[in-house]
Amino acid sequence: MPFNIPILLTWLRVALIPLVVGVFYLPDLGFSTLQLGLISSVIFIVAAVTDWFDGFLARRWNQTSAFGAFLDPVADKLMVAGALLVLVHLGRVDPIIAFVIIGREIAISALREWMAQIGASKSVAVSSIGKIKTTAQMVAIPMLLYYGGLLGIDTRFWGQVLLLIAAVLTVWSMFYYLRKAWPLIKETTAAKESNKQ
Repeated sequence: MPFNIPILLTWLRVALIPLVVGVFYLPDLGFSTLQLGLISSVIFIVAAVTDWFDGFLARRWNQTSAFGAFLDPVADKLMVAGALLVLVHLGRVDPIIAFVIIGREIAISALREWMAQIGASKSVAVSSIGKIKTTAQMVAIPMLLYYGGLLGIDTRFWGQVLLLIAAVLTVWSMFYYLRKAWPLIKETTAAKESNKQ
């Protein structure tokens, strides 16, 4: 396993995930719900910044690695899934929306793994739709963790709106990836059937 600053930042993001969730389950230390939400959202934002920063540094310093390419998306998905689960528990996110987002991540991860095995991973590379979806949910989640007014912005309302947009884009991007992969899926299936004969 390689060890460098970008991978260290990715491990830091993994370590921050329990803190994002655990803030709401601390013993009563006198914090208000709004204060707990602020602490959790700040931790989430720090974790999200490391996501951008580790990729930037890995490319800048030419420290990309297969392990880093594996760990980075795993950390991202764990961070989003953990935050969504605590938001569902707090009643701030509809379970169906959380299921759609998390389910899509699992499905597309499996599709990418399979495409990589047949040497066609570029066919399901991240699209612009996927990037917009990620941006929407990365803004929505800290808003919903905070869940109050901030500089005249109702984070409860806008967090819900952005997460709904992210859920719609999640489904859209999933079908986009499946449509891109479908010809190769058919081709691989046909080749296997031909070999059996």
